Amino acid sequence: MEGEPCDVVPCSSVTVDSILRIGTAGAIWGLCAGPHDARKKGLAGSAQVAFVARSAGTFGVQYGLVAGICTLTHCGLQRYRGKSDWVNGVVAGAVAGGAIAAMTRSWTQVIPMACLVSAFKVATDYARAV
Repeated sequence: MEGEPCDVVPCSSVTVDSILRIGTAGAIWGLCAGPHDARKKGLAGSAQVAFVARSAGTFGVQYGLVAGICTLTHCGLQRYRGKSDWVNGVVAGAVAGGAIAAMTRSWTQVIPMACLVSAFKVATDYARAV
């Protein structure tokens, strides 16, 4: 297959693939960071196990949701505009960053987070193209 995955495969398939991959990474991160956080809170036994499981689920869902929003926005823009350039990455990153900030309910961080995620998205798109 030549070109971008969004050119050949439907956006929904690319989005589901992204959600599964990044969501799994988030769950693994939760399994790695959960025991440390549980020990810092003084949990032990079944309370620690429940905390780690909840941590893995939370990170997995959050990471997967943000990856899905970013991928769906990027793919949809690419299909709509008919070209793949930095604008798609900026808008997709801004939407995903806004979603992250909205999940934290810290409205003062919406614009900074949107700019940060947008910059990372453009940087990864540029690195992939080179």
